[in-house]
Amino acid sequence: MAEADELPRSIVRRVVKDKLSRCSEEGEISVSKDGLLAFSESGRIFIHYLSATANDICKESKRQIVNAEDVFKALEETEFSEFIRPLKASLEEFRKKNVGKKAAVGKGKEEEQRKKRKLEAESSDKGEASINDESSDKAEGSDKGEGEDDE
Repeated sequence: MAEADELPRSIVRRVVKDKLSRCSEEGEISVSKDGLLAFSESGRIFIHYLSATANDICKESKRQIVNAEDVFKALEETEFSEFIRPLKASLEEFRKKNVGKKAAVGKGKEEEQRKKRKLEAESSDKGEASINDESSDKAEGSDKGEGEDDE
């Protein structure tokens, strides 16, 4: 099995330990390396199975992009419908958090663009001012030059 197909061990360990500690009245439970590997492989196989089923549902709908509804239908088809409600709740929570992040990023970008426009305006104003200064310097220099010739 290629390393790219493996689920990240640290995340699997964290998820398993967290779930087991919630289920156990005794507190933290230790999990052997073989146990973690079994959880990891089970998760990987489940993801492949669920994604293949969701992909089939997507193709039946004559689409090329799998969406959340396809995953929900795949869970139902594979007889894991008890996961649908918690998954929808997690997805909703994720979307709410993302909206806040997108708004913050949007505000940050707006502020950045406003500052950039202000700097550009200031630099173009300075550029015009220095051009005007150079023009007036040249005009004064040419006046002096003409005055010297008259003497």
